[in-house]
Amino acid sequence: MSRDALPAYPLTLYFDASCAICSAEMGNLGARDTAGRLRFVDCSPASFSDGPAPRDALMAAIHAVDATGRVLVGVPAIRASRAAAGLPSGGGLLDLPLVAPLADRAYALLARNRYRIPRWLATRLAGRVAPTCNDGNCRL
Repeated sequence: MSRDALPAYPLTLYFDASCAICSAEMGNLGARDTAGRLRFVDCSPASFSDGPAPRDALMAAIHAVDATGRVLVGVPAIRASRAAAGLPSGGGLLDLPLVAPLADRAYALLARNRYRIPRWLATRLAGRVAPTCNDGNCRL
């Protein structure tokens, strides 16, 4: 998603809660979403059928739907969700002609192999969420 195509909020994320890294990242985003721009929908139950795509597609890649109904899949969905939570999206870097296809391939590889990532590693990679703050002093 380019800078001139910002999503309309709220942004609804359809993700696989049975995946440790997916759940950790959604927890990270949710904890940092102080503006309330994100909504989270677990599409992992076998009976799930209320999404913007068939359940198989939702389980294969993260999907995001903005308030206008625009659907983003994979890397664009991740970038939009990170921007909504006030995190660096990597948008400028990921839009570069040579980098964008590599990012898409890397995401597809990660998504296909996400169940092989141990829960402890997923938590280490994405599980450290929002900073803790006491009296205006914050630390990660």
